[in-house]
Amino acid sequence: MRSLAIQIRVIKALLMREMITRFGRQNIGVLWLFGEPMVFTLAVSMLWKTAGMHHGSAMPIEAFAITGYSSVLMWRNTASKCNSALSQNRNLMFHRNVRVIDVFLTRILLEFAGATASFTLLTLAFIGLGTIHAPIDMLKVVGGWLMLAWFGAGLGLTLGTATAYSELVDRFWHPISYILFPLSGAGFMVEWMPEAARSYILLLPMVHGVEFMREGFFGDVVRTHHDLAYMATVNLVLTFAGLALMRGATRHTERE
Repeated sequence: MRSLAIQIRVIKALLMREMITRFGRQNIGVLWLFGEPMVFTLAVSMLWKTAGMHHGSAMPIEAFAITGYSSVLMWRNTASKCNSALSQNRNLMFHRNVRVIDVFLTRILLEFAGATASFTLLTLAFIGLGTIHAPIDMLKVVGGWLMLAWFGAGLGLTLGTATAYSELVDRFWHPISYILFPLSGAGFMVEWMPEAARSYILLLPMVHGVEFMREGFFGDVVRTHHDLAYMATVNLVLTFAGLALMRGATRHTERE
């Protein structure tokens, strides 16, 4: 229990340090944590609406953008922030109570909190304005969101620890993340894809989370395709891979 209490205090301190370092004390400060994804999602939503891109379905374009781009920003930002976690916090490893996993947990929690706040506030705002309807099955929305958060955490742990072995991981991740962005399900439904392409699209685990979340949000307006067992398996593999690499990453970081 004492070790747990120490780790909780360490993570709290790291959270405060990370927020001040990243957002500062001036202007809106930490509010930018969820303000940034909100601005991006709103911009995409307004662009689609202005261009008349109603994707040929009964789904409101605002709700479609919120469910898609809020989710992809969460796992993508989590992975990217974890990717640079060790290099930017190497000096903290000299403190006795600070461990590598504490640094990763701090960034995972921050990105999850920011994306969740952005998603929640945007959803409530558009519901209040009458632009979109409330989700049909909130449990599915929450379940899909948590699966996507787990995917982001597992991916972040794996990439972040692997970066300690080679900086090439960080260099390769950036172009790969741009490729994954349009394939992640943020801007399309699997049902709209050619049947021959669906099996390939569904190899990407994040697509299953987005589809499940949209099923909870829109109901049977459009047919969804998802396999949460497959997504959970990939998430487990990523999580265990990250934890397995962590011991070696600790040694690499200490030597540097």
